[in-house]
Amino acid sequence: MTHHVILGAGPAGVIAAETIRKHAPHDRITLVGDEAEPPYSRMAIPYLLIGNIDERGTYLRKNAAHFDLLQVTQVHARATSVNAKGKQVQLDNGEVLAFDKLLIATGSRPVRLPIPGIDSPQVHPCWTLEDARAIMALAKPGARVIQMGAGFIGCIIMEALAARGVDLTVVEMGDRMVPRMMGPVAGGMIRDWCEAKGVRVFTGAKVEAIVPNGSESPGLLSQLAKAVGLQDAPTDAPLTVRLSNGQKIPADLVISATGVKPCIDFLKGSDITCLQGVLTDEHLQTHVPGIYAAGDCAEAFDKVSGTTIVSAIQPNAAEQARVAALNMVGQHATLKGVTQINVLDTLGLISTSFGNWQGVPGGDQVSLTGDGRHLSLQFKDDVLVGCNSVGWTEHVGVMRGLVEGQVHLGDWKEKLKQDPTRLMDAYLATAQAQGAWTGAGDTRRR
Repeated sequence: MTHHVILGAGPAGVIAAETIRKHAPHDRITLVGDEAEPPYSRMAIPYLLIGNIDERGTYLRKNAAHFDLLQVTQVHARATSVNAKGKQVQLDNGEVLAFDKLLIATGSRPVRLPIPGIDSPQVHPCWTLEDARAIMALAKPGARVIQMGAGFIGCIIMEALAARGVDLTVVEMGDRMVPRMMGPVAGGMIRDWCEAKGVRVFTGAKVEAIVPNGSESPGLLSQLAKAVGLQDAPTDAPLTVRLSNGQKIPADLVISATGVKPCIDFLKGSDITCLQGVLTDEHLQTHVPGIYAAGDCAEAFDKVSGTTIVSAIQPNAAEQARVAALNMVGQHATLKGVTQINVLDTLGLISTSFGNWQGVPGGDQVSLTGDGRHLSLQFKDDVLVGCNSVGWTEHVGVMRGLVEGQVHLGDWKEKLKQDPTRLMDAYLATAQAQGAWTGAGDTRRR
């Protein structure tokens, strides 16, 4: 009987376990997760903060007996090392799991910046249900909240915080909001939109220090405040936050949303090749036969950019998990590719980013800005290789289809350069004729 060990109980791990069980009804499956709660979706946490759902609403499977019915053994622990040759996983609870096939689906974790005061009890990432509980206790209406980071995840968190009625300030070290998916014009438009909605935004700035106000050790606090230049700062809030632009802001809560990185540190010395993530082939197998990876920790081939990337969005995680699981049970399945896809709703403003939105060497582009909307198209020869948009909602599926399908536009490239709004016409005239991807709709990050 083959024993499949799955490290990680997020969407990728759950889908892999279910896929294995469907195609290998008698194999043994062990699902390892390091959180006390049932498997849940991190992307549901903002809806929990808003109050649209309760904690149960974040669960990936609502039936408490779901995994028992599938005969999937759940282990509450964290992997600390993998012996690839010996086919064993060491867990932090002292247990050693032997495996025949291994799936690494450990996801990612928040980046922790080395900022004085980052350990204060009013400072939290927004990544786990435990984080969400702490945030909800502090983010009451009128609470002064400072959020570090205005990337994709940060903007989703920002919307949830704004819905709670807090006094919100966002600090982004990049020169614009969402700098990894938006150019200067688009990022600036999102900032203007947020400020018009009552959110203060500082770009090109970073948090330099977080100092508690009041303590049983006022002398030590006074020394720290003096050291970081906050001796004259307001003291009516639990925290005072100093920014690199000289601002000193009182805060009841600080949210750290400064990015994430794959959870792969435990693989050091395992002979499993890791670059940014766990390197995989088109079958999601690593360089070690029988060991696979999927989801936010996996690095897979992106057919648009022609390189391997970590693409941390839920549709990719789900498809990677499905393909990996099928190969783990002996079927031949191939990942068609991974594309950088983001669709973001920021306080009601829709923005998108697909493929190489910054353009490629030797390529050309066209952009159109006006009436609060922005559209940028990037070409390589007669193929649309990337695009950005702000305020354009009618062509989201078409943009994705043209980029993912690597559709040859022919004469339609010049027509789009004359009028970028004719995306639908170009799609109907070219993509369908070439049998390219024909899906449409909203694609959101995991």
